[in-house]
Amino acid sequence: MDAPDLTPPKLASEFPAVTEGDWRRLVDGVLKGVPFEKKLVTLTADGIALQPIYPRDAQAEPIAGARGATPWGIAATVDHPDAAEANRLALVDLEGGADQLTLAFAGSLTARGFGLPPRAEALATALAGIHCDLVRLRLDPPPFAGAEVADIFRAYAKSRNLPGATLKVEFGMRPLADWARIGAIPKAWLAICTRIREAVLALLEAGFTGPFLMAESRPFHEAGASEAQEIASLIAQGITYLRLLGKGGFAPEKAQMLIAFTIAADQDQFLTLAKIRAFRRLWAGVLEHCGVKKPAPAFIHAESAFRMMTRRDPNGNMLRVSIAGLAAALGGADSLTLLPYSAALGLPDSNARRLSRNTSLILLRESNLDRMIDPASGSGAIEEITETLEEKTWAIVQHLEAERAGSLGGMAAALETGAFARKIAATRENRQRAVASRAVPVTGVSEFPNVTEAETPVLMPAPAASASQTKFPGMRLAAPFEALRDRADALAARGAKPRIFLAPLGRLADFTPRATFTKNAFEASGIEALLSDGFPLSAGGTDIDELVRAFKAAGTTLACLVGADAEYQLEAVPIAQALHAAGASTLLMAGKPGDLEALLAESGVSGYVAFGMDLVAFLDHLLTGLENSCIEPNS
Repeated sequence: MDAPDLTPPKLASEFPAVTEGDWRRLVDGVLKGVPFEKKLVTLTADGIALQPIYPRDAQAEPIAGARGATPWGIAATVDHPDAAEANRLALVDLEGGADQLTLAFAGSLTARGFGLPPRAEALATALAGIHCDLVRLRLDPPPFAGAEVADIFRAYAKSRNLPGATLKVEFGMRPLADWARIGAIPKAWLAICTRIREAVLALLEAGFTGPFLMAESRPFHEAGASEAQEIASLIAQGITYLRLLGKGGFAPEKAQMLIAFTIAADQDQFLTLAKIRAFRRLWAGVLEHCGVKKPAPAFIHAESAFRMMTRRDPNGNMLRVSIAGLAAALGGADSLTLLPYSAALGLPDSNARRLSRNTSLILLRESNLDRMIDPASGSGAIEEITETLEEKTWAIVQHLEAERAGSLGGMAAALETGAFARKIAATRENRQRAVASRAVPVTGVSEFPNVTEAETPVLMPAPAASASQTKFPGMRLAAPFEALRDRADALAARGAKPRIFLAPLGRLADFTPRATFTKNAFEASGIEALLSDGFPLSAGGTDIDELVRAFKAAGTTLACLVGADAEYQLEAVPIAQALHAAGASTLLMAGKPGDLEALLAESGVSGYVAFGMDLVAFLDHLLTGLENSCIEPNS
C-alpha cells in the first residue's frame, strides 16, 4: 500500500496576489458612484486623512520607551478629602494590584473638586501603613503650589527616616499647565521659575532623583485640542523646562531626567497610540538638537481622558476607558491611570475604583501587552499617522517658539498672549459642532441613550462647576446632551415628563431604520420616544384610524412621522392632517421633506429631524417650548 501524499496544496496558484487596485475596483462597485473619499476616508481634527486600508511598512523600526518590554505602572488616585478615608482606599488599591499612587491635593486637576488638604498632617495620614520605598508616588499639587508640596513631602520623608534616594517620586511641578488651567499666574514668571529651581536643588540635596517638573497635556486636551496641538503643548512645555533648569546650571543631559510627561488617552485607539509614538520621537529630536548625544526615553504617564467621560449611562465609560488603556499600553506609556467609570459624577466608590484597577490588570497580566517593545511598529496605518502627526506637531511647536510677549518667549508667551488658546478654541468649536450633529457620536448619550437608567452610586457628588476665567475652558463631549437631559428630568419632576409619539408609516421593515435614528435623537435629550410596531393595512399602507387612536392614548401633544421616502410620498400629508386634527400641537417629520415641504407645512408639520442637523439646537428649542407650556401640578 502506497504512503499517502502529505504534500500541502499550492495555495499560491489557487489564490493569486490581490493588489490595492483590485480591491478599489470591488469597492467602487459597492459604492455605486459615491466618491471613495466621501464614504471611506475620515478626517481627524488635524486634517489627517485616515484611509480604510494601508500597506505594511516593512522599513519601520520600533520606538523604545522608558519601560522597554516590562510592565507599565498601575496608578491609583488618592483623592478623598478625608485623609483617613483616602488612606483606607489607597491600601485597598495597593492590595488589589496597583503599584503607584497619585496623591491628588485639593485644587489640582486630578482631584476634580475633591483632594487631600495640602498639609503635612494630611499627607502623613494618607500614607499611614504604606511602604513608600516600595511604591512609586506621583504628587499632583494645587496650582502653583508644587514647590510648597515638595517641601512638605521632603520634610515628611526626613521625619520617617526615608532617604530620598530610596524613594521613587514624581513631584509634579507644572507651572505652565497650571497657568493654562487657571488663566493667570500669581506672580511674575521669572519669580516662579526661581522658586522651582530652589525646590529642585533642595530635593536633589536630600537625595531625591526626580522627575521634578511635569509637562502635561490634560488642560489642553480637555479644552478640545487636536492630537497635534496636544503633543505640541507637551513639547513646548518640555523646551521651556529645559531652559528653566538650564538657567539653574543643569546641562541638557541632566535636565532631561528631571522632566516627566502626562498625556491624555482617549477612545480613539489609533490616534492615541500614534500620538504617544509621535511625541517620543519629537522629544528625542529636541534633546538631540540641544546636544544630548543619546537621549533617554521620555517618561510618559497616560491618563484616560476626562473629556470622553459621561454622566449619563456611565457604564459605557468602561468601554471607553478600556480602549484608551489598550491604546496607551500599546503606544508605550510607562504608567497608566484609568479613570473609574463614575468619575464625571463625583468621587468614585470602591467598586468603581476596583473595576478601573482590574481593567489595567487584565490588559497587563492576562493580555500580556507589555511583552513587546512598540507592537504597532510596521503597521502601515500607525506609521503613517505617526509621521503625519510629527509633521503637523512640529509646525505648531515652531509657531509657539516664535511667540514673544515682553520678556517671555515660547510657551509662556503663548499663554500670555492667548495665541495658542485661540487655535485650540477653533478646534473645540469644530469638535462641538460634530458632537451636536452626531457626526461624532457619544454612545449612551447622543446614540442609544437609556432614558430609564438607574442611578450610579458615588461617595460624594461632583461639586457644581464654578465660572472660570481661563482661556482653556474644559469640556466634556457629552455635556451639551446631558444638559438637555437635566432639563427633561426637571420637567418630569414637575409632573410633565416629556414624551413624543413616533407615528410609523407602512411596514415595520420599512420604517425601522428611520425610526431607530429618530428615537435615539429625541431620547438624547430625555424626551421619551413612544414607538410601536406600526399600523399596516393588509392591502398596504397605514391604518390611519388606528394610528390616531394610539396617538391619543400616548398622552402627549408631540408627534413625529417616521417612514421611508416612498411612504411619505403616499401618506405623509393625510397622516399629518389626521394627527394635527387629533391634537398634535407640535408635529415633526423624520427626514427631509423634499417637494412635499409646502403641503406638509399646511398640514401642520413644523420641523424635520435629519442627519447632519444641529441636534442640540433643535432639541433645545423643543424643550424650551415644553418648559414654556408646562403647568405646575395643582396650580
